Amino acid sequence: MKKIINKPENVVDEMLNGLANAHSDLVYRVEGTDVIARHYAGDGKVGLISGGGSGHEPSHAGFVGQGMLSAAVCGAVFTSPSVDQVYEGIKAADRGAGVFMVVKNYTGDVMNFEMAAEMAKDEDNIEVEYVIVNDDIAVEDSTWTEGRRGVAGTVLVHKIAGAVADNGGSLADVKETAERVNKNLATLGLALEAATTPEAGKKGFELADDEIEFGIGIHGEPGYRKEKLHTSLETMEEFYGKLKGALELTEGSEIVVMVNGMGATPLMEQYVFANDVLNQLAEDGVKVAKTLVGDYMTAIDMAGLSLTFLKVEDPKWVEYLNQEVHTIAW
Repeated sequence: MKKIINKPENVVDEMLNGLANAHSDLVYRVEGTDVIARHYAGDGKVGLISGGGSGHEPSHAGFVGQGMLSAAVCGAVFTSPSVDQVYEGIKAADRGAGVFMVVKNYTGDVMNFEMAAEMAKDEDNIEVEYVIVNDDIAVEDSTWTEGRRGVAGTVLVHKIAGAVADNGGSLADVKETAERVNKNLATLGLALEAATTPEAGKKGFELADDEIEFGIGIHGEPGYRKEKLHTSLETMEEFYGKLKGALELTEGSEIVVMVNGMGATPLMEQYVFANDVLNQLAEDGVKVAKTLVGDYMTAIDMAGLSLTFLKVEDPKWVEYLNQEVHTIAW
């Protein structure tokens, strides 16, 4: 294992300190916690939190700031944050109008976020609502999950729900928008090489030099098929067909496209893949309202990428995606 770290057991703590120190104009680390919160107060507005296991950077702390998340709760690597940590995140985000939680669909995350919401209601009288993002259409009931997993599309929920909140929307408004966005999201990912977690010191699974795995999860959960390496165009055709079917896209449909790197895939390759996707969409007469390419929801040093489509049900969603924010990573 080759990593630029000190002790594996200190990786998350030192990462959070480094992130807070490097971006002290935007965020701070809540003392005694693994919560990154924004300096922007947003008084009288709905607060947004998200989080999960570390190793997906820039998710989620990179999206903390005005216009997106109020706080991010950072668990150990690929491990759900504790109930107490989520509770601290809720308190840090609350500015009098309630708190909305964006939760990826993993059993531990869902359980701990829900329990923390109950604590905040009982102990502090904070009104809390949430959405469980489940955009991964690869498999059902995978490792750590009942139903579909929550993956890169979660970031689009952060951005759109964050805009609604920053514009003064109520907790009910934020929830309604987030739920509609989630229903119109679909994502598929693939891996060329597995991630190596710092404490394990070895790859989470094995792929041959000429092998890829379709439908892999962001923690290295199994996908739906392994086979020989494809060209970008061949990979796009597989992903495109499945996403198009899941969202029932037809000529004239309007979508947002996100090509997301898993951590070790160069932008050169991401743009080659994006070019293939955009050419196919143009050929089919599907309108692209916005395109995002880059590392948004990674898996440490996994080589691979994911493709997310958001079917635009409401033109305001595009306005919200284009609304200015002040965060580290957007």
